[in-house]
Amino acid sequence: MTNETNMANAIRALTMDAVQAANSGHPGAPMGMADVATVLFNRFMGIDPSADKWADRDRFVMSAGHGSMLVYSINHLLGYSDMDMNQIRNFRQMGYRTAGHPEYGHAMGIEVTTGPLGQGISTAVGMALAERMHNARFGDDLVDHYTYVIAGDGCLMEGISHEAIDFAGNMGLGRLVVMWDDNSITIDGAVNLSSSMNQQMRFEAAGWHVQSVDGHDKDAVAAAIEAARKDPRPSMIACKTIIGYGSPNKQGTSATHGAPLGADEIALTREALGWPHAPFEIPAEVYADWHAITARGKEARLAWAQRLAGSAKSEAFNASLAAPDASALDAAINAYKHRLSTDAPKVATRKASQMALEIVNATLPNTIGGSADLTGSNLTKTSGMETVTRDNYTGNYIYYGVREHGMAAAMNGIALHGGFLAYGGTFLVFADYCRGAMRLSALMGLPVSYVMTHDSIGLGEDGPTHQPVETIASLRAMPNTWVFRPADVVETAESWQIAATSKTTPSVHCLSRQGLPCLRTKHTDANMVSRGAYVLRDTAGERDVTLIATGSEVEIAINAAEALAKDGIKACVVSAPCFELFATQDAAYRDEVLGSAPRVGVEAAIEQSWGKLLGGNSAFVGMTGFGASAPINELYTHFGITAEAVATAAKNLL
Repeated sequence: MTNETNMANAIRALTMDAVQAANSGHPGAPMGMADVATVLFNRFMGIDPSADKWADRDRFVMSAGHGSMLVYSINHLLGYSDMDMNQIRNFRQMGYRTAGHPEYGHAMGIEVTTGPLGQGISTAVGMALAERMHNARFGDDLVDHYTYVIAGDGCLMEGISHEAIDFAGNMGLGRLVVMWDDNSITIDGAVNLSSSMNQQMRFEAAGWHVQSVDGHDKDAVAAAIEAARKDPRPSMIACKTIIGYGSPNKQGTSATHGAPLGADEIALTREALGWPHAPFEIPAEVYADWHAITARGKEARLAWAQRLAGSAKSEAFNASLAAPDASALDAAINAYKHRLSTDAPKVATRKASQMALEIVNATLPNTIGGSADLTGSNLTKTSGMETVTRDNYTGNYIYYGVREHGMAAAMNGIALHGGFLAYGGTFLVFADYCRGAMRLSALMGLPVSYVMTHDSIGLGEDGPTHQPVETIASLRAMPNTWVFRPADVVETAESWQIAATSKTTPSVHCLSRQGLPCLRTKHTDANMVSRGAYVLRDTAGERDVTLIATGSEVEIAINAAEALAKDGIKACVVSAPCFELFATQDAAYRDEVLGSAPRVGVEAAIEQSWGKLLGGNSAFVGMTGFGASAPINELYTHFGITAEAVATAAKNLL
């Protein structure tokens, strides 16, 4: 019989010692939730540290990411090969895996980057949904696991938690178990300074199974988790805990939240816990108890591997977890592009996106689409797609409701779980509602695709609240994010070809409401969008000026170039659908495309982010403030984004 008290106290000891050594960190939550976490891992978790990516492992999400030492302590005690004691000793130090908050990809056993409160629980909803969808395709023998979350008061105060909780309840995600660290403390003091929410009633209202327990009563915690696992609804267990448990003078106060306990208090805590061991010293019998969890998990994984080997679905299962079939998609997109260049349809790029998705979804079997209550506007649903519901997890299209932030986090969770390629839509201006989760897509390197339509003043009468003049620039500022603004059907198809086969970079597709002509009427097998920018209309001989444009304004640049040609001015037109990919090209290619002539940038958005493309002798035709409510043609004329204005700007540079 394991000694769960000593197992939990090992977490507390490693936490307070590591935080003290770093002289920074958050000991309160790990010390308060050590009992709950120990019971969860010792009695329920199915994991194998020797195969940390085992597809049917249980997932553990520390949504209260500031309590990262809970994760690192457990992973060390379980025996993950990359989490030796040297990592614990060097908590929060440069070059070590033990960052201040858990970072996905930095160490094994970290399922998701957390720290921005509310993101963990919301991402876990996507994981739990992916588990049910994968289970619906491959059955209990291959997919049968739980997603467990530890969330704090802050996670539940964040607005995204409401979106996630409501969505999970509606989807009936019974494999999701959230353990709320109900310690009544925030950084500023008692929770009641800022909240009087009855969290249990809130979860119940959203259709969850809810229980309340003493978080330091291990058997009560175990009984609650067991009941949660049996209930078909998602479960929340309110675990009443004492923050900084074991610290005689600081437990139960905000003093333990985000600061070292201090050497004297640590000595008193060791005495109070009956833990006589030196800093960073764990008795062999405690290691043995934790390693028993690992042995049990390995046995379960090996049994699962035998089931997989004998399953008729093994090939399809492994394929669902592998990289997309890029060669098949390349062939399909190339054939499609050939038809487009011949037919030259004039459509909005949001429609062009739907047309491209018809090819993508027909070629790749595990895409999962969705929209935040804008399916008919974003055009994210293709023919034959079925709705994912609590009664039909075999579907491949998700109605997220008006929950942009929750949608983005759920897509991160789907990507992290594996088995699916996720994309979801909303209006581009509402990227700001998605921003926290989009940033984590980039930070974690998740190839999630964001379909963001109505990308400029071109949406017309809905007015400045919906016209994203500054949004594109702000998205371009985000590292490891491809921002695509295609000019026509061909560029849109190429953008999707890149996004659907991305390995570690999320994509944002900025798409027009208004119809745009097909400008690429000569077929090329080469994916020109992959170069980021390219010469679309060249000149005979040396150019006099270079017009650089994106999206709907490429047509304006073409018209300006033709007008300039009548005046004997040779204007080269460069389409620049993805600044980020252009920046990765070699200097010789960039110089060839941009040339040495004066440059005019054209985009129905603010100038910020254009600096590197324009250089010194340049002009910009675009927006300088917010938009207005009017028909599209009047708006472009009013704001001076016309072929005439571009031609005039070019002449002024010569």
